[in-house]
Amino acid sequence: MLAVDLLALGVLAASFIGVDIAGGDWVRFAVLAVGSAIHIEAGREIERLRRSAAEGTPYVNLKGMWTFAGVLVLPPPLAVAIIALSFLHSWWRLRRISPYRSVFSAATVVLAAGAAAVCLNAINPDAHPSYTGGLVGLIAVVAAATAYWFVNYALVVGAIMLSTPDSPARKVLGRLSDQFIVAGALGLGIATAALLLDQPWLTVTLLITVLGLHRSLLVGQFQFAARTDPQTGLTNTVFWHEIATKELERAMHDHTALGVLYLDLDHFKAINDTYGHPAGDQILKAIAAELKREIRTDDLVGRLGGEEFAILLPKTSVDETAQAAERIRRRIAALSINVATHTGQTTVDGLTCSIGAATYPASGQSLDALLLAADSATYAAKNAGRNRVVTAPAAAA
Repeated sequence: MLAVDLLALGVLAASFIGVDIAGGDWVRFAVLAVGSAIHIEAGREIERLRRSAAEGTPYVNLKGMWTFAGVLVLPPPLAVAIIALSFLHSWWRLRRISPYRSVFSAATVVLAAGAAAVCLNAINPDAHPSYTGGLVGLIAVVAAATAYWFVNYALVVGAIMLSTPDSPARKVLGRLSDQFIVAGALGLGIATAALLLDQPWLTVTLLITVLGLHRSLLVGQFQFAARTDPQTGLTNTVFWHEIATKELERAMHDHTALGVLYLDLDHFKAINDTYGHPAGDQILKAIAAELKREIRTDDLVGRLGGEEFAILLPKTSVDETAQAAERIRRRIAALSINVATHTGQTTVDGLTCSIGAATYPASGQSLDALLLAADSATYAAKNAGRNRVVTAPAAAA
């Protein structure tokens, strides 16, 4: 981290060499600084939560649109100043993490900006700092954006890997969807730069558009996170119950059947004890993936907690529910999963599960009654020797 900080100081010092700052540059600098400040303030509450949730993974946002626009249209010292102001503002208003971490993050962006500037000057030396159209201009900004993203991403991931060597690679690298956010921010930066040079007043409309997109995008992310089990990617128990309630109401209205399956993995504690909890987590993810492959488009599988899953089967009769449960049981029994353990890679097979099946209206007239019937059937399957499907008996009239 110290090496990155020192390199960034070197880039800052080099940025003053042979620089001529005109009056128009100060105007564009002011517009970008104000735009960045408004953007940070407007998304402050959401970003504070996102930054906390992103601990241990690359933290991405749309703020790069202002810093990358500065790289494209400002002399290097002013571009670095935009980066510094943006990170100082974020540190002060969002979440006061350790100063050295904020300095390091800003330093990675300064180095990314330096790599982008090198690309711009190498491909289109007479245009920078500015933006010229045409094929050469397009190639230059795409190369600059790629360099900007790669340097920043590589440095951040490298720091996370060195500081938390035991973290899973998937967590350290972050989600692919986050990188699409970065790509969107860079694209908006290019649009901002073009507007600043040709139609500066239209930057105001771009800012309004970005703020609206930013809030809807991130609120959507939080809604998805609130409905999803982070370990398996399945719906969590709260959202599963919400959808199950609505589907049962639809079944009552349309006079159709509805199936519910409770699935409990057999002897899962022994797997954790033998291979370790990280290996158990990998097995849960693999089973979740198999469940999603087996169910239909309108079905819904959720994780209730631990090694327990629930599957909702709309418009499914008693026989069809039992058949679906049997297909799932066989599919899990046939699994062979490669996992990483403390002693190296190994293969886990011979997995079994006990499944309880209940169907509306045969097994109950309410969701609570259906869930109780399916849960009781699961216990009956376990008491009968496990690795089997038990269908709940018809409810008393």
